[in-house]
Amino acid sequence: MAYSYEPHRFEEFEEGQTFLSPGRTITETDVVMHSAMTSDWNELHTNKEHAKERDFGERIVHGPMTFVQAIGMVMRIGILERTAYAFLGMNYMDLPNPVHIGDTVSLEIEVAETKSLESRDDVGLVVFETEMTTQDETVVFQGDLKFFVLTADE
Repeated sequence: MAYSYEPHRFEEFEEGQTFLSPGRTITETDVVMHSAMTSDWNELHTNKEHAKERDFGERIVHGPMTFVQAIGMVMRIGILERTAYAFLGMNYMDLPNPVHIGDTVSLEIEVAETKSLESRDDVGLVVFETEMTTQDETVVFQGDLKFFVLTADE
């Protein structure tokens, strides 16, 4: 499976299409930058001694950071480069397992739905089912991401 794709207009997406992101190793710097950007310095993520006493026995990555990485991976593969008009939200998001510092994550994306809009001819709705896994195939994120994508006429 390829890891880099050409930008897609709305009409080029078909239900069932799949895309795979390149892997990315989550680093200490990533966690510190996320903490600084969000002001979330929860000790489960930032205090090694405190985290040792918790369920996972070590610091884990922020759940919202896992979501942000998923969005970044969608954009990184290129299918929405200059064609994403708006991120509209999600119907669901699950974080079934934590991401650990040092994990390498990747995202599989499947086109779940495409829908033309009666009210607009410049964009269409594309819904992606996504699943992020670690290097050992542990699922750490699942969710549907909804985007307006530019049409070929735009």
